[in-house]
Amino acid sequence: MKKMFLIAIVLLNCLNTNAQNKKYMSFQAEIANRFGDEISFYNTENKLVKKIQVNKDGFFKDTLNVVTGRYRLAEGNENIVLYLKNGFDLKLKMDNQKGKESIVYAGQGAVENDFLIQDALVGQEVKIESLLNADETDFFIGLNKIKVAHLKFLESKKMDPAFVSFQKQSIDASYNYIVDYYKKMNEAIAAKNKLKNTMSPSFDYINHKGGKTKLADLIGKYVYIDVWATWCGPCRVEIPYLQKIEEEYHDKNIAFVSISIDVAKDFEKWKTFVTDKNLGGIQLLADKDWNSDFIVSYGISGIPRFILIDPMGKVVNENAARPSDPELRKVLDQLLN
Repeated sequence: MKKMFLIAIVLLNCLNTNAQNKKYMSFQAEIANRFGDEISFYNTENKLVKKIQVNKDGFFKDTLNVVTGRYRLAEGNENIVLYLKNGFDLKLKMDNQKGKESIVYAGQGAVENDFLIQDALVGQEVKIESLLNADETDFFIGLNKIKVAHLKFLESKKMDPAFVSFQKQSIDASYNYIVDYYKKMNEAIAAKNKLKNTMSPSFDYINHKGGKTKLADLIGKYVYIDVWATWCGPCRVEIPYLQKIEEEYHDKNIAFVSISIDVAKDFEKWKTFVTDKNLGGIQLLADKDWNSDFIVSYGISGIPRFILIDPMGKVVNENAARPSDPELRKVLDQLLN
């Protein structure tokens, strides 16, 4: 009897070792009201790991060879964060019409992935958006409450040690990101308030047509500035609207200036883009991309950004309406007619 017990212990140890040493994991899903015929797995760098075909009933089963960590399952418009690890035998059921609330996990790895869903609800009584508008003391008190709540919830569960470690790192990273964002946001607000009705910071940048152009060259005219980059999708969306505005106001007392913050190594790319797209106005390239003095002075942290300056060089609006916004024409008509 004792011998049989020892054999059973050895077999159990072998099974556990095999699960830990597996070079793959299995994943099974049943998705009701699916959006498409396939699902995709992406890693944290947004690189495709694998695509899997889903049958007409929304069912699939496959294996994955993964590096332990977080992944994103994309199915149509639905994105689900997963924790995957070789050796897992994870099963998922969901109804796309009901969203993430309908997700049910089973099998090895279910506890960790169910935690990710529950954890998203922790601390929701304090909204991050409201904290960002709070003063510094209330901001840190509120944010620390959220962090402590997440850590307590994490420590209340018995889960894979690697997962717990990942989650703690994620909590710290999220906390630091929000703090950094809060500080930068307030610095930008302070910079904007300081600029209102004051002389605009100047610039002296390379002109696509040759030489350099500085703000002082444009004194006597209103100046509408577009801060953009060739790699910026939303910036490109505004281009046709800006070209239309330039055509409509070409004989008015206003200069249209586009300042690209492309990096220096992309100089030729910028030149080619401006030529190929037949961009009008005054096309300039900032000297130090995001770190250019003009960009920093305006507290610019996202593009496109539009700035309106009066003929004396004073700031009219440090965050002016976009070319696609009908409000821009109303403002320009009031100033120029």
